[in-house]
Amino acid sequence: MNRALPDVQLRVPTDEDAFAWHRIFADPEVMEFHGGKAAELSVYEELTARQRRHDAEYGFCLWTMVDSEGDVLGFTGAQPWPHAWGPTGQIEIGWRLGRAHWGKGYVTAAARTTLERVRAAGVDHVVAMVNARNERSIAVTRRLGMELAERFTLPASEQEGHRYRLAL
Repeated sequence: MNRALPDVQLRVPTDEDAFAWHRIFADPEVMEFHGGKAAELSVYEELTARQRRHDAEYGFCLWTMVDSEGDVLGFTGAQPWPHAWGPTGQIEIGWRLGRAHWGKGYVTAAARTTLERVRAAGVDHVVAMVNARNERSIAVTRRLGMELAERFTLPASEQEGHRYRLAL
């Protein structure tokens, strides 16, 4: 059954969004596949600042997801792969959502908007790097039409990871 996707807006992260991300991502379940615990506020302050630079330079970033009432839900978007390992030089699409909003279609809706914006910026393909146990994110990659391109070992956790790819 296909259901209508919710209304979700994407905006370039503000200084205030660092506080919202820090609060939303303090949930251990949200962070299960991202180290298991929330980062310090300073990490989110740097991350939101970096995303503003990405938006200015590339025309895309990890945008803050906002619902129809203006509440911050998390983020989704794209950025150059930020690590020394993995798909260096490629554009990664990613998302992280507060647990209260899981299962409602927000990530799929926002990721589809992200793909449109990244395509418009001239990107010819994107990748998604997903922990192999993260069934929710794997389901999103499928809804987006991404294909499994590689299995690998995640350096920090020694767990299996998947690289998905989508030609735009």
